[in-house]
Amino acid sequence: MYVGIDVGTSMVKAAAFDEEGRELGVEARAVGLALHGGVVEQDMEEVYGAVVAVLEALTSRLAEPVALAGLTGQGDGVWLVDKEGRPVRAAASWMDGRAHELLDQWLADGTFETVFRRTGSAMFPGCPGPLLAWFDRYEPRSLDAAATAVYCKDMVFRRLTGAPVTTDVSDASMPFLDPRTRTYDNRVVELLGLTHRRGLLAPVGDPIATAEALGEGLPAGTRLANGPYDLPSCALGAGVTAPGDGLLIVGTCLASLVATTDLDLTGEPAGLYISTDRPGHWLRAMPAMVGTAALDWVLSTTGVQREEVDALLADTPPGANGVRVLPYFAPSGERAPFVEPRLRAEITGVCLESTKADLVRATCEGIGFAARHCLQAAGLTGTLAVCGGGTRSPAWMRLLADVLGRPLRVVEGEVGARGAVLAAAERYGVPLDAGVWTKPTSVVEPDATRAAYYAKAYEDHLDRLARARAAMDARR
Repeated sequence: MYVGIDVGTSMVKAAAFDEEGRELGVEARAVGLALHGGVVEQDMEEVYGAVVAVLEALTSRLAEPVALAGLTGQGDGVWLVDKEGRPVRAAASWMDGRAHELLDQWLADGTFETVFRRTGSAMFPGCPGPLLAWFDRYEPRSLDAAATAVYCKDMVFRRLTGAPVTTDVSDASMPFLDPRTRTYDNRVVELLGLTHRRGLLAPVGDPIATAEALGEGLPAGTRLANGPYDLPSCALGAGVTAPGDGLLIVGTCLASLVATTDLDLTGEPAGLYISTDRPGHWLRAMPAMVGTAALDWVLSTTGVQREEVDALLADTPPGANGVRVLPYFAPSGERAPFVEPRLRAEITGVCLESTKADLVRATCEGIGFAARHCLQAAGLTGTLAVCGGGTRSPAWMRLLADVLGRPLRVVEGEVGARGAVLAAAERYGVPLDAGVWTKPTSVVEPDATRAAYYAKAYEDHLDRLARARAAMDARR
């Protein structure tokens, strides 16, 4: 029996799998996000308590002992902990926007581009570089009190095992890691004014760290592996490892990943190169800020329930009767396939005759166009897998196939947790058949007529986006 733990932004999950990768059980607990004035934070004790709760609930009903466990979770943000791994303050989420002024400054003076050319990481307000610099400037006591600035799963691993604090190359990819040497680039630390805080960066475990559980949540002695974080873990769980193949994660974050062996640090600085457990292999990642969160906002604002989405998508034609949505709802703007901290969503073409169905379809189409933009920038040439909460809507998957103009290998279930188990198995030398574990649930083919319509609509999306970005530049 194998257990995967996925510590998400709004939901913590634990899933059990058998030898063939069949999902035998899942436990989940919601965790809160505190949003105020662009600041987005999480209570670390609440997050860790949810991890323990889902593990206790899951393992209490398993018929067999846990042979192995893998841990993954949300990336970026800043999770400040003391020597025992206890929180110094609330965690600053990857969705946090408080450091946007620092990022504006670095965009203007060239620091942003220099960092990208060195590391392949395009900073955004919620990544550790800007956040640590913000804390150093405005809340230095928190940094003074901390022993380490870790990532979400690292805090959980430390608490579950008592092992020394480390992170892995995937989490460390943003923004300090040199992807060629797989070590921190001290020049980047210096450029961000953080040399005197260098000691806060956790040692990089390469390969990922392993340790035995102490007995809280998991039975004492259970073998546990720390990483990779949720994006590359989902790629593993969806079987995306061959160069050119891609994964679209339709979750809170709309993440586009393409496997590659080419490290190209030219072009528009955006997204990042995620280092994997295999040196010389990366994931070119374009993690847009808002995925299902954009649709959730529209649903809550219009009073529509999630189970109504499929019927509403059937009630309105492609193009949503002229309603258009630029889906950049995050308070920290956008980070892929471009960085614009102040960009905000736009809803146009609405009139008294517009319906809730029009707004829902236009939002789903806008998210699809954003995904197409990201996948194109990431260099997709092979097959495309899709996973995440959005896959639960068959109508949305058909719409996405049409908007993207390509077949979708739909991988359902707890894909991140599945990838965490596969990573742990590789680390411990446990033979699992990755092909069997990552077989798609279904394949959704695009409709040729609708795909042709959306190819033209996508060009219109890019034009509207260019005008919105130009307007943001004019306001600076």
